[in-house]
Amino acid sequence: MVKSISQDKILRKKKRQEAARKAWETIRKKKRSKVLDTKPLLEVGVSKVKEPSLESVRTDFGKQIIHRFSKTPSSIACGPFWELRWAFGCPFDCAYCYLRGTSRGRMQPRYINVRYVLKALDYVFKDNQFNEGKPAVFNSGELADSWMNPQIMIQIVRKFEEQNKHKLLTLTKFGIQNQMVSFLTEHLYNQTIVAFSINSTKVAELYEKSASPPISRIEAASRLSAFGYDVRVRIDPIFPVDNWKNHYEDIIYSMFAKSGPNRIILGTPRGLQKTILFAKKANMDLSWVEFLEKKETGWGWKMPFELRLEIYQFFYERLLGLGYPKDKISLCKENVEMWKAMGLDYTPFTCNCYGRG
Repeated sequence: MVKSISQDKILRKKKRQEAARKAWETIRKKKRSKVLDTKPLLEVGVSKVKEPSLESVRTDFGKQIIHRFSKTPSSIACGPFWELRWAFGCPFDCAYCYLRGTSRGRMQPRYINVRYVLKALDYVFKDNQFNEGKPAVFNSGELADSWMNPQIMIQIVRKFEEQNKHKLLTLTKFGIQNQMVSFLTEHLYNQTIVAFSINSTKVAELYEKSASPPISRIEAASRLSAFGYDVRVRIDPIFPVDNWKNHYEDIIYSMFAKSGPNRIILGTPRGLQKTILFAKKANMDLSWVEFLEKKETGWGWKMPFELRLEIYQFFYERLLGLGYPKDKISLCKENVEMWKAMGLDYTPFTCNCYGRG
C-alpha cells in the first residue's frame, strides 16, 4: 500500500512537470510569432563598464533622486545599477527584508514629491551624456515596493513613454488585486519592465505574511506577460525550509503553467548586520537567521557555500528540464566563486540581473 501511494505521487509529479513543460513550449511559440511585430527588448552587456560622468544626478531642488549604486564588493559578481529613488519603505514588513537595515527600522512608506521625480527624469532624458549616452534601466524597486502607491507609479510609467531609450523596472510583491494590473493592461507601456518577487507558499506563510499570496503574484505576472510586457521573476531569498524542494517545485510548475518570464533571478538569504539588528528591535521572526553561517561573505552572512550550491543546482536542473534558456537565469548578489562553481558566465562590473548601470 505504501509503495502504491509513493508511485502515485511520483506519477502525479511527472504529469505536472510535463504539463508545465508543454505550457512553456506553447508560450515560447506564441512569443516567437510576435517577434516580427515588436521591437527587441533592451539588451545590454559589455565586458567592462567605465565610470560615468555623474555619480548621481543632483537637480536644482537638491534631491538625489536618480542614483548610481556602486558599492558592490569586488568579491561579488554584480555591478553598478541605477536606482530611481521615488520612495522609501514598504507596507509588507517581511521578516528578512534588507530595507529594515537600509532605512534604520523605518519601514513605513515615505515618498518624494512626484513633481521632483518627474523633473529629475526630464533632466536625464535630455542629457545625452547620462550613462555615457547609452540606454539604462532605472530600478524603482530597490528601496521601496514599486507598486505600493499606484497613483504615483502610474505618473512615472507615463513619463518613461515620452522617450524610447531608457527603461523603467518595477519590482513588487503585490498581486492580481493591485491597480497596476488594470492600469498596465489598458495600454502597453513599452518602456516598462515588470518584475515580481515570488517565493514558495511555505516561505511566504512564514516570512511574507502581509504580502500578496504567491499564486496571486503569479496570476498578475501571467496576465501582464500575455499582454506583452517584459515580465521577470525574482525567486529570492530561497530558504531551505523542511521539504523545500517540493515547495519550490510547486511554485516553479505553477509559474510555468501560467506564464513564461523573460528572466528568472535566483538568490539566497543575505543577513546584513543592520538588517538583523533592526529586525530584532522590531520583534520580527528571526528564525530565518538560523539558516545563515555567521561568516562575512562580502554581502553579509549567507548560508554555507555547499548548501547554496545545492539550491542553485536544483533550480537550474528544474528550469532547464522545462526547456527554459540557461542564459535567462541569473544569480543575485552572489560571489564570483559561486558563479564559477555553477559553470556560469557573468559580465564583470555589470548588473547581470537587470542590465548595465
